[in-house]
Amino acid sequence: MKINVLVAEIGSTTTVVNGFENINTPCPRFVGQGQAPTSVLEGDVNIGLQEAIEDLRKNLNVDNIEYDEMLATSSAAGGLKMTVHGLVYDMTVRAAREAALGAGANIHLVTGGKLKRTDLKKIKEVNPNIILIAGGVDYGERDTALYNAELIADLDLDVPVIYAGNIENQEEIKEIFSDKKNKLYIVENVYPKIDQLNIEPTRRAIQDVFEEHIVHAPGMQKVRSMITGPIIPTPGAVMEASMLFKENLGDSITFDVGGATTDLHSVTEGSEEINRILLSPEPIAKRTVEGDLGVYVNMANIVEKIGKDKLSKELGIDIEKLVIDKKPIPRTADEIKFVERLTLEAVLVALERHVGKLRNLYGPGGKTTVAEGKDLSNVRCVVGTGGALTRLPNGINILKEAIRRNSSQLLLPKEEVDIFIDNHYIMASLGVLSKRYPGAALCLMKQSMDIK
Repeated sequence: MKINVLVAEIGSTTTVVNGFENINTPCPRFVGQGQAPTSVLEGDVNIGLQEAIEDLRKNLNVDNIEYDEMLATSSAAGGLKMTVHGLVYDMTVRAAREAALGAGANIHLVTGGKLKRTDLKKIKEVNPNIILIAGGVDYGERDTALYNAELIADLDLDVPVIYAGNIENQEEIKEIFSDKKNKLYIVENVYPKIDQLNIEPTRRAIQDVFEEHIVHAPGMQKVRSMITGPIIPTPGAVMEASMLFKENLGDSITFDVGGATTDLHSVTEGSEEINRILLSPEPIAKRTVEGDLGVYVNMANIVEKIGKDKLSKELGIDIEKLVIDKKPIPRTADEIKFVERLTLEAVLVALERHVGKLRNLYGPGGKTTVAEGKDLSNVRCVVGTGGALTRLPNGINILKEAIRRNSSQLLLPKEEVDIFIDNHYIMASLGVLSKRYPGAALCLMKQSMDIK
């Protein structure tokens, strides 16, 4: 069987391949999905990829599979590990961090101000895939970014460095890294003026650098030789799909509830009313990662947040036994009911951590109301992806209940939002597909979410 495009999602535990055909027509089609364990521990992720393609062949009941193109996302070997170094935590550091998260990075270290010896030690311990240096508005403070660049260059690490700080430093930065192992990438300042974010150039650069240097997972070089298009970090691919959704279907938030983490992607400018009283600027596309909210790996964390006694009374089942005998895919009625409740909690907590809030300040002139954080009040669509929300029977009801739990102080979406589930579980694949075939990706997204 000939397939136009295969998209491989090479995860830390599972490799999934999704097949698409009629990609250059007005009616592209999702063919099917295959999966297999990711084979990092076997020393070659290509083994798991080939097994996933074989699984797809069996699912389609065909003799063989050929394809014109293969694209990929990856979070194998720890995903995209980054360290981020800026000037002031509330300004350039936060802007750089938002850019890294939006690109799909796992941030292992964030520093503000001049690097300390302990910071340098941590950078070496993390052994990041990319180091991001920022600091200073354009034509503002220069010394901190230059000081940090000198120290990072002297670490003698063979790690790409992205500089996204004060443009007045660019020539000096080039000189600092001119004879070092680090390949240097210079982009526009992520924080060019006070209260102005410029995240998109850095986000794009991070994904480009990741694609160019993704040889850290065993066997990934062999996989790279098979790929005819881009490889981007899996969370970054979900963000690409979320941005495509916003551009064509409206302001949205996407919940990606997985076994280890819960990611929330929001793409919205917010309301004019809130923007007028916002203390600090927020990116249009924002991603938060909750590493303690996985419904399998971190099941015990969510149970503890809710409380075992409360869960037992609420569900009428033996919680202790379900935690001890936890399974990556719930099968029995009790297991499904249990994981659905954990998924609801993960969604509620992730939303509460992601959303902005109103705050009252009191001064000589009386009470003033200000806003801080991400304004979701203009969001009109809520999307659910990830194994929990796409494979459990009550994904839509879980999202409805989460949105209903409103608060006058939180900048939440209105209750009358449209809720969609990524039924084919292809959001990440569509994100990478959109970089080459945006029209087909949008059409396939509508099909997966039953959007007419």
